[in-house]
Amino acid sequence: MFYSLRLLWRHNPVINRQLINGEQWSKTTRRIPSHYTQIRTTQTNAQSAQILFDLFKDNEGNVCVNQFLNDLKHTGLKRNDPRFVKVIDNLYSLSREKGQTGIDNLSLNSEQFERVIQDNVLIICKALQREFVLPDFTEFCKHIEEFYVNCKSNKSGHVAEYIPQLAKVNPEYWGVSICTVDGQRFSMGDTRIPFTIQSTGKPINYAIALSELGAEVVHKYVGQEPSGRMFNELVLDQNKKPHNPMVNAGAIVVCSLLLNLIETNMAVSEKFEWVCNYYKKMSGNEYLGFSNATFLSEKEAADRNYAIAYYLKEYKCFPNNSTLKDIMDFYFQLCSLEVTCESASTIAATLANGGICPMTNNQVITSSSVRDVLSLMHSCGMYDYSGQFAFNVGLPTKSGVSGSLMVVIPNVMGICCWSPPLDFYGNSVRGVQFCEELVSLFNFHQYDNLRHSPHKLDPRKRKTAYRNNDMSNVLFAATNGDLKEIKRYYLSGFNMNQKDYDGRTALHIAASEGHLDIVEFLCNTCKVQMDARDRWNHTALDNASQFKHKSVIDFLSSNIHK
Repeated sequence: MFYSLRLLWRHNPVINRQLINGEQWSKTTRRIPSHYTQIRTTQTNAQSAQILFDLFKDNEGNVCVNQFLNDLKHTGLKRNDPRFVKVIDNLYSLSREKGQTGIDNLSLNSEQFERVIQDNVLIICKALQREFVLPDFTEFCKHIEEFYVNCKSNKSGHVAEYIPQLAKVNPEYWGVSICTVDGQRFSMGDTRIPFTIQSTGKPINYAIALSELGAEVVHKYVGQEPSGRMFNELVLDQNKKPHNPMVNAGAIVVCSLLLNLIETNMAVSEKFEWVCNYYKKMSGNEYLGFSNATFLSEKEAADRNYAIAYYLKEYKCFPNNSTLKDIMDFYFQLCSLEVTCESASTIAATLANGGICPMTNNQVITSSSVRDVLSLMHSCGMYDYSGQFAFNVGLPTKSGVSGSLMVVIPNVMGICCWSPPLDFYGNSVRGVQFCEELVSLFNFHQYDNLRHSPHKLDPRKRKTAYRNNDMSNVLFAATNGDLKEIKRYYLSGFNMNQKDYDGRTALHIAASEGHLDIVEFLCNTCKVQMDARDRWNHTALDNASQFKHKSVIDFLSSNIHK
């Protein structure tokens, strides 16, 4: 229950029944202003750093760097995060000053700690206050691990064989990477092995064209409707243009637009580099490579795509002055770009974040372009399985014959799954299963009701029972010995001397439950009033004595009159 029910039942069982049922809690609790002062807006960097130091210092008055970085890791903030790079650089600089080779064994005093984190205080505070889009990130990752293991045992499907480079790939490769719109990262499996992007790059090329030319120009050349036909058929819509940018005909036309309508003074080689820079920006400057062997193999096995291109040329689907050979070479080059699960998940997160890369905070794609891209990914992104996937999973997704699956959960995260074995439709077998398991547990389906899906979890919400009632959350944490939650509220600027309707503070609750670490933190760091009395005229020491928590009694007795 919420806190020290032994005391509450003894003194006021009626109120407690109401408390447990949640009927009178909001009426009887002294309300805390919902927009209490946030550390990141009212404190200077130095003041914020001092509070952070107080949160992490040990009994010797120093901060253990390894513990500090591990706590941040649990929020989803990784050491190689570009927004966090100055902290790591400062730590290595300090390590060299001390004559050490690494940073994990460093202990920092107050002045050193402030110097190390001063450039990144805001994001550190945001992470520790659990203000990222997935506040309970560790819990979420446990479920992702379960999905990963479940899908790993799926041995069905076959690796694509139409070019030798794809046929040679190990079918046991299986990786999943996640990047949220706040830059929280999690990866499992083979997430750093490069693979060619293939058709997974089609929505990215379309996004670039939309951002540079606008939807009106782009859709003079390519439609927006699902074709209802095979992705590589020689077919056009009633307006004699490709149905959408996700089929081969539409993707080839989009490449012609990139090549001939944007920066027309560039050579083909320069245009390829220009498009690659877009990819790099969307991926936060993470891995992007190129497989020349795949490019050459694509050209050698391109009869079908050349047939589509000549069909498009016959119906004048390309811009004026287009050269078919250049268009096809450009198309094969973009299909042969290499990414990893990690870099592709960042690209997906950029789409989930309205075109702003979460790792750099730079606007790469316009928000209106992202909306159009996600709409077509939702309806046309999974080859001839698109309708069924939209029905079952309900998320904008694009697959490729290399076994990649790029999933976008708007305003939440981007996901990349990679496993070479494909199903009948050309989609990754494990990737599709992963997406189905994801939406079976979490309310990520486009049409899941966020308020009335009791059998599904919403990882965007904290596990705390009454998220909007800060007082109850603090008391709940004190009851359960959740020191991390207590620290987060202290970091947020919450007044730890606040009392509930019975005049009880977090110190009363922690003392009643015997949580010495919380009692010490409240007294030593938060400097709470140790002799505060509740409605029964009891202090925290009285509560500790009543329930015979000797360690708490000893600590309070020796400190209460200091």
